Amino acid sequence: MAKRISGLWPKIIQPSSLLEAAERACAGKKNRPDVARFLLDMDMEIIRLHRELSEGTYQPGQYQHFRIRDPKPRWISAAPIRDRVVHHALTGALEPIWETRYLSACFACRKGKGVHAALRYVQKAAAKYKYALKCDIRKYFASIDHALLMEEIKSGISCRPTLNFVEQLLRHQRGPEEFIQHFPGDNLFTPLERDSGIPLGNQTSQFFANVYLNRFDHFVQRQLRPAAYFRYVDDFGLFGDSKEELWEMRQELIGFLASLRLRLHEGKSRCYPIRNGVTFLGWRIFPGHSRLSRSGVIRFRRRLRQTWLDFQDGTEDWKSVECRVHGLIGHLQHGDTWALRRRWLSAYPFILSRRSQLTEC
Repeated sequence: MAKRISGLWPKIIQPSSLLEAAERACAGKKNRPDVARFLLDMDMEIIRLHRELSEGTYQPGQYQHFRIRDPKPRWISAAPIRDRVVHHALTGALEPIWETRYLSACFACRKGKGVHAALRYVQKAAAKYKYALKCDIRKYFASIDHALLMEEIKSGISCRPTLNFVEQLLRHQRGPEEFIQHFPGDNLFTPLERDSGIPLGNQTSQFFANVYLNRFDHFVQRQLRPAAYFRYVDDFGLFGDSKEELWEMRQELIGFLASLRLRLHEGKSRCYPIRNGVTFLGWRIFPGHSRLSRSGVIRFRRRLRQTWLDFQDGTEDWKSVECRVHGLIGHLQHGDTWALRRRWLSAYPFILSRRSQLTEC
């Protein structure tokens, strides 16, 4: 059994840790009014945060909730900048502990991992095996049970002030979307008596989402033992050469997820022949190549158009536009999208540096 870590709280709230967390929280957002105000008096803000956290008087601020469609409708919650600084300080201390517990199959929100690493892994698996069981958890962030999450957090740390602070955050971090579902052994009121749900958009939520499914990752790889397995937040896939075996594993997955008060999304959890292509993380993966999925095409075309409109009305300067377009093209280069990139860039009068390199590579 892994050793539980103690003595974290003094390290989390020390001014130097809060200062580093502030730099991470403000990165890429310095032009936003709330961030600019925070940076204008950052030294005093750090001192105030340190004092409040030390004395136990810190209270989280109010979230701003807004709805997006990318590609499906979802609620995003934005915490005040001073709270985001505290979130980064907390996860900065906790993430190294769980890095020793995560399996390599977990790709989301980890250094050295990410979407592109997951895509490379899936592409290799698609070239080796005949079938993929592609799964998605229904309303994952809205379903995360606070008590079960705290059990997992307590398995890694024993620092009481840190645990108390995490509990405080969870009480305050219930997402705007309520989702009620019953499981075996529940009575009519059980879902109402159990606190659940964390908001999309928080640094802490990304971390909690990985922690919550860590035991699930270990169950899949140690008990089910598929030929290959990966997970990116609540999207995951199992690979093998037997469709029947994968369907049997699916039943085992349903049972284990129920112990976490989670359910598979029935419409998005199916077994597919790899030769027909399988959609993962916005890409259609085939044994020897990959293409942007239909929803991915719509999403990226919309982003490119919005980038041009932002430049035309003066919302974005040319440097920002160039960075955004280079970022989009960089992501598209991870699949067979040469013709798509050429057509998109030709549709807008972007005069980018090294444009020929962008369309030909």
